[in-house]
Amino acid sequence: MSRALQLSDVCEITMGQAPDGESYNDQGDGLPLIAGAGDFGDLHPKVKKFTTEASKVCESGDIVLGIRATIGEKVIADGRYCLGRGVAGLRAGPDLNARYLWHWLAHVNPLLVSKARGATFLQVNRGDIGELPISLPPLPEQCRIAAILDKADALRNKRREALAQLDRLAQSIFVEMFGDPVTNPKGWTVVKFGEVGNLDRGVSKHRPRNDPALLGGKHPLIQTGDVANSGGYIRTYASTYSDIGLRQSKLWSRGTLCITIAANIAKTGILTFDACFPDSVVGFTANDEATVEYVRVWLSFLQKTLEENAPESAQKNINLAILRGLDIPLPPIELREKFGQALRSQMKLAGSSEKSAKELDEMFASLQHRAFRGEL
Repeated sequence: MSRALQLSDVCEITMGQAPDGESYNDQGDGLPLIAGAGDFGDLHPKVKKFTTEASKVCESGDIVLGIRATIGEKVIADGRYCLGRGVAGLRAGPDLNARYLWHWLAHVNPLLVSKARGATFLQVNRGDIGELPISLPPLPEQCRIAAILDKADALRNKRREALAQLDRLAQSIFVEMFGDPVTNPKGWTVVKFGEVGNLDRGVSKHRPRNDPALLGGKHPLIQTGDVANSGGYIRTYASTYSDIGLRQSKLWSRGTLCITIAANIAKTGILTFDACFPDSVVGFTANDEATVEYVRVWLSFLQKTLEENAPESAQKNINLAILRGLDIPLPPIELREKFGQALRSQMKLAGSSEKSAKELDEMFASLQHRAFRGEL
């Protein structure tokens, strides 16, 4: 028999707090710092900085949850970390299985996001998290459900890795045709990125950004997470704008390259449909498809460096001036078009793999829905 509880009844919640900036270092002194979702890896934290003045910490096995801008993203702590203001630590109590909690958080995330508030960045607080309703079956049943979802999730991860291999193939084709984009051994003409096409931020004028009047219509709304998880081409979306939402935003055309500039830095994806996005995403357009494809793969070589060097206050971010000022080697258009043709052949393979991945995602979503309704 399941019990109807609130998350705070069965889970310890530790809200992060930003340490004194003077305590930050990159020499490994003190505890590694998780400032926000920008310090998340695929499964565990992937931090760049340390702090000698950690006030809020998590331990190995705790779930670290993004609570600011990219709300609901999560990783599992593989050691002791300092929690910055963009995250919270969740520790399952004796009546709650940690893997059950992990999967349940994905299931309940739309509800958590709906509670978010903020003018510049949406965020949730301890009350928003702690008040989430959770239906808790006995521990053996939690373990059984978690094991089923773990197996289904493993299948999805294998498909994602296959897609990642295709993306690495794009980089290999790039290097073979153009050489290393950083050292430019073939001596291509170097120009500023801002001269190659148009770069502009997305638009979301209304506050609060999650005003229900803005949402739930027919106009696709792309967020930073959609770009970061797109595999290079944005084919799906989870949110939409109403006609009111569209009027305070901007509709970008299919073929626009989306570039994230907050939390997830310099992640990219090309729109396969017309869509809106907020000012945490920059849109790049050019006169030809080949240049957009070239720029997408070129940026993939720079992504880690841009992220590591991004200014950080509440969370990592870069601006249009940084992007426009980047040096980009620019081969002749004929070569860029040949590169685009090679990528389109690759896209056919990716399309088949992504269809399979989408089917697995739909299966997993169905399993989750049934699991947390007590029907699995």
